[in-house]
Amino acid sequence: MKQLPQTTQSIYTYAYNSEDAPLCHMEMRALFGTHTQGKTLKTDVNIDPSRSPFIKERIEVLFEGNDLQDLYDQLHLINMQDDTFKVLFVKINDQTGPGKVEYDEKRQIERDTGMHITGELDLHEPDITFGLVPYEDRWYLGIYTKAEPVWLNHVKKPREYSTALGTRTARAIANIAVPDPAGKKAIDPCCGIGTVLVEALSMGINIDGRDINPLVVEGSRENIKYFGFTGNVTLGAIADVQDTYDATIIDLPYNLYTHATPEDQLAILKNARHFTRKLVLVTIENIDHMITQAGFTVKDRCIAKKGKASAFSREILVCE
Repeated sequence: MKQLPQTTQSIYTYAYNSEDAPLCHMEMRALFGTHTQGKTLKTDVNIDPSRSPFIKERIEVLFEGNDLQDLYDQLHLINMQDDTFKVLFVKINDQTGPGKVEYDEKRQIERDTGMHITGELDLHEPDITFGLVPYEDRWYLGIYTKAEPVWLNHVKKPREYSTALGTRTARAIANIAVPDPAGKKAIDPCCGIGTVLVEALSMGINIDGRDINPLVVEGSRENIKYFGFTGNVTLGAIADVQDTYDATIIDLPYNLYTHATPEDQLAILKNARHFTRKLVLVTIENIDHMITQAGFTVKDRCIAKKGKASAFSREILVCE
């Protein structure tokens, strides 16, 4: 294919419900430095859309115009040569009012756009899919990538227990803790059966696991191996962690399901302060006073519920 213009911006579309919104927005802020109340985000940051459990697709912007004709006037720069292509009008979930484009009109716009591109059209197995999207009164066309729901592949594990984080929540938390994995090292020192570890490892995050319970350490190792990943999971107390880490994820043990006392919880936080710069904490109760005592400051927070109808919720905090 002929060399295309350099892309500097990407447009992401999102799918989430009202209960997911707080966690989704927190992940947006971690990955992109901002969040939007809508289901579309334009940014200079380019990531694999399959990293997020909330992103639907990414369009790496090649061309933009004030209207469709303005966009069409630029498409002579695309020459597919030996590659096939198709054009996909991206569905925007929250597009309403005068800007909404109905189904038949979308299909016609796809055909009209394709007519301005030199190359062979293939609607079934194209070499390249171009995404076309209207956003904030402008039109954009670029390389289209659909997000794959990787986290769904990890729902069924050989070793499970009912209070573990859901895989989608765990994936978002891993992104919040380590938005840019390059050169970063993380740890989950109360890793349980390894739900966070599996999601982090599947995204190429360098993360260690650790737990004081030999049974869950064994379960965590089994789950990691089951999905074809390689990870370091050690048996031991958080007080004995020797290395330093860029980020730490702790799903804090709580009284309802463990014998951890408030003193135990505070000790966990104080020990984490010695080896990490950033802490992403999951808790079922307000422990701001403990966070302060441990020497951390809360930088961001949200509430995440487990299941649409569940009254069981967790608070997720980013501390530094």
